[in-house]
Amino acid sequence: KRIEPRVTEDDVDEALEAMYKSGSKEEITYEEFADWYVHSLIYTRQQKEAEQKIEEESHGVCESLKPPRGEGIGAWLKYLLVLPLVFCLTVTIPDVRRPGLGKWCYLSFVLSIAWIGLFSFFMVRWAETLGNTLGIPSVIMGLTFLAAGTSVPDLLSSVIVARMGEGDMAVSSSIGSNIFDILVGLPLPWLIFTLWPTTPDRVVIAANGIWKDIFILIGMLMAIVIIVHCQGWKMTRTLGVLMFLLYFVFLAQAIIVEYFTNECFGK
Repeated sequence: KRIEPRVTEDDVDEALEAMYKSGSKEEITYEEFADWYVHSLIYTRQQKEAEQKIEEESHGVCESLKPPRGEGIGAWLKYLLVLPLVFCLTVTIPDVRRPGLGKWCYLSFVLSIAWIGLFSFFMVRWAETLGNTLGIPSVIMGLTFLAAGTSVPDLLSSVIVARMGEGDMAVSSSIGSNIFDILVGLPLPWLIFTLWPTTPDRVVIAANGIWKDIFILIGMLMAIVIIVHCQGWKMTRTLGVLMFLLYFVFLAQAIIVEYFTNECFGK
């Protein structure tokens, strides 16, 4: 129930007392919390950190390519690992955070989408090749490596906004991204493919167990709602552990079903 290890129960009680204005002392309204938050030391510190980050980012494009001087070998390995990606993005996408470059925001957005599409193409190709080499079906590769790889940006964005105090945005972002993937990410490429003059007018989906997957998804959603309700609609460590447990149960059943239905599994 603590925000961080350094925060004690007395600190929480003192903050709640400072937020309270009227009504029941057992409940704090959003307006009371927002008014307290914008005048708190936490908000002031975050503002200073954001201003410092903006100042550092306005130094130029070469700032992103500078090596980590005076740091350990781990920082250097990370720097060398992401240097090709950072270099390509830095020299091709205008950094609209710098003064005077805000007018190029739409171009930056389009180029960012183009780079994401290129990275996704190679990621799928390499994952498929790796799966064929190791004898892992494409379904399992999609449920594990590809699913984890495409969810990392959502994870990072949710963590960033959660640390900014926007917990609702963090949760809605993870839910909204999956809805967008299903309702836009899947049908849009199919629509473009079928509208192209030289391609067939339909897309055949190899989904023999689609009904089983739908019922499993509904069961998972029901289990999540029940777990969150049992935790008092709060994000606790127990909730996180149970979420991980549900994910591993889902992976286990998918691997077992694929093992007994796919003749090429492991061969």
